[in-house]
Amino acid sequence: MERRCDVLIIGGGLGGVAAALSAVRLGKTVLMTEETDWIGGQLTSQAVPPDEGLWIEELGCTATYRQFREGVRDFYRRHYPLRPESKADPRLNPGAGNVSLLCHEPRVALAVLEAMLAPYRADRQLEVWLNTRPVQVHVEGDRVQAVVVEDTRSGERCALLAPYILDATETGQLLELGRVEHVVGAEGQAETGEPHALPQANPLNQQAVSWCFAMDYIEGEDFTIPKPAHYDFWRNYQAPFWPDKQLSWNLCHPITHQAVYRDLFGDPVEIPHKGDLWHFRRIFARRHYPEGRYKSDITLVNWPQNDYWLGPIIAVSEEERQRHLEGARQLSLSLLYWMQTEAPRHDGGTGYPGLRLRGDVTGTDHGLAKAVYVRESRRIRAEFTVLEQHVGVEARGNLQGAEIFHDTVGVGQYRIDLHPSTAGRNYVDIASWPFQIPLGALIPVRVQNLLPACKNLGVTHITNGCYRLHPVEWNIGEAAGALAAFCLNHGYAPSQVRNTPRLLADFQRLIGEMGFELSWPEPQRLVPSPNY
Repeated sequence: MERRCDVLIIGGGLGGVAAALSAVRLGKTVLMTEETDWIGGQLTSQAVPPDEGLWIEELGCTATYRQFREGVRDFYRRHYPLRPESKADPRLNPGAGNVSLLCHEPRVALAVLEAMLAPYRADRQLEVWLNTRPVQVHVEGDRVQAVVVEDTRSGERCALLAPYILDATETGQLLELGRVEHVVGAEGQAETGEPHALPQANPLNQQAVSWCFAMDYIEGEDFTIPKPAHYDFWRNYQAPFWPDKQLSWNLCHPITHQAVYRDLFGDPVEIPHKGDLWHFRRIFARRHYPEGRYKSDITLVNWPQNDYWLGPIIAVSEEERQRHLEGARQLSLSLLYWMQTEAPRHDGGTGYPGLRLRGDVTGTDHGLAKAVYVRESRRIRAEFTVLEQHVGVEARGNLQGAEIFHDTVGVGQYRIDLHPSTAGRNYVDIASWPFQIPLGALIPVRVQNLLPACKNLGVTHITNGCYRLHPVEWNIGEAAGALAAFCLNHGYAPSQVRNTPRLLADFQRLIGEMGFELSWPEPQRLVPSPNY
């Protein structure tokens, strides 16, 4: 069985969705596959509310990402019984979480993304195949000929063919399947010269993954889950670089590495990046609604306590990968059980049995998110690789602002934020300037018709730390989809577009008209500050 389209997108996360939108807007037929039964990746199947830049309400993203953000707010205004003052707030934060100006439920993000794609699905200009994973990539010379995908329910396989293929998978699966030149884990200083790179390269040094979950709290009720199989291990585990046991309110500050105490309810301050853990990633705030309408807030648990770093899930055997995925599941369930039964309470005593796992919020029977949250992917060997020296405040010394790229296709802003790694390295969390996304980082050194559309572009283990967040991933995907369509419409290869001044100018003009921001206004004045 075969299917053909103009642009094939493997992976339906944020980058994949954005790539599909740009390609169909430019007149191409698109087929997008997704391994789970929800599109949206980080925001939906992984259940992570958006981590965004400091100026996201004013600038720093594409027009379609801004359309998505406003779509979330409009969804709550149209469908939820908001208080008048909340409904009228132009910057409504549905969850009133401290991590973002737009914390919200995964299902709402899913509904908004589906609505954005709906006009193009009506006539099948866009097809979306859910529960579909890639299993083979056929390459001839420097071109990908086909991707074989498998229905995860029936096992049925199909060969998908297209002039351009975009890898929007969470781990860069096509890069491995197609033997496309790529990097895994941490580069060494001899290769990149980055101040915070490891002395020696280590492919198995990868950021922790997290299996997120949603929960609410009903005081006086008991929703204690069965004791997880690995609970005794996690109850006693302490990493050498961590100030206390994994299941504890004593955490490691990501910047200073000093011990900090942050419990569940003890500091209900609603100020960005302060307060207790309940308010940190809260995705539903009952204070937005009439008194008594809802019994509880809902919060999303993506905390230091459920960062899993005991082993990587990329560049290892399938057996080892599954073992670490199960380890991540068990850690999250153990964290919940500990909070329900043994955690020190803010008001004295131990345990919060009223914590209730909300699998209905994440769309699962087991209660956790549909998929593990992956912070670091395989990354292409690209025509141009973004280094710490291009964006890091310390690495740039007296230079003001990030490197200005002539081939910019977008912008982003976030600290270089690396979570503890599978090789036992603690946080690497350092200031970075607001940056651009260079087109060269989207072009593989050899393969001509495969483009990265997620976290798998030409960045390093270090710079992945600021290029991996929601609006940046969206911009990467949207640029990749537009590039594929531009090349098809005009008969050029991606490398020709980047390396021919006239074509690059034409492409940048096109995406500018589509609502891309290509530079920061006076970047030297956008002083970087902590996200914490």
